[in-house]
Amino acid sequence: MTSGSAKNLVMVETQGSRRLLVVDDDRKLAGLIRDYLTPMGYTVELRHNGPDGLAEALAFPYEAVILDVMMPGMDGFAVLKELRKKSDVPVLMLTALGDEADRIVGLEIGADDYLPKTFSSRELLARLRAVTRRARIPVENETPRELCVGTLRLCEETHTAVLGDKPLDLTTLEFAILTSLVKSKGRVKTRERLIEEVSERRFDIFDRSIDVHVSSLRKKLGDDAKNPRFIRTIRGIGYSLHEPDTSDFGQP
Repeated sequence: MTSGSAKNLVMVETQGSRRLLVVDDDRKLAGLIRDYLTPMGYTVELRHNGPDGLAEALAFPYEAVILDVMMPGMDGFAVLKELRKKSDVPVLMLTALGDEADRIVGLEIGADDYLPKTFSSRELLARLRAVTRRARIPVENETPRELCVGTLRLCEETHTAVLGDKPLDLTTLEFAILTSLVKSKGRVKTRERLIEEVSERRFDIFDRSIDVHVSSLRKKLGDDAKNPRFIRTIRGIGYSLHEPDTSDFGQP
């Protein structure tokens, strides 16, 4: 990201100041991110090592955390693991790693999205808006609306999911995937369409990260990939969610 790249983006109106935390040992890059996002209506705090970043993320409510993977001592993966024990704040990870396996590690332990360090200012803002939009709290006094499939209940406004009487601990992306599948119950959702809906960004067609999230969802639903009750894999196409027998619900 370069300091001049922000000049190419038309300024947009923002409502109030939103708090973000950037955790990156690259002080120059962290400063550029702050300089770019501040005029967009964000209040940006910077921390330059893992322990300080983790403490700050847990001490104050942030709309999102932008977290670098490669930091000395406590790296971004370790920070994320500890953060997810106590917080579901949206996390956008920055990585200089090109290996798909390294990106998947972050997704598996609770990252909501990742961004290579060659990112442009436009892409940073788009990804940030996407992860925070999915995690917004409902407007006060607005009656939450539930989506139901048998005893599986989802509420988009409160970002909660319950199977029977058991709350499901889902990441932001897992919740978005499940919501998309529930809304299209019984219909096939292609991988590309599902990625487009839940991530609001373009993926490489060979990107398999969506499969990692679906696999995690199945585990949390108590499902079996070889004989699924909930999420079926349509080979070479995508996924579909169907309603199992009522007696199946709540019996992982």
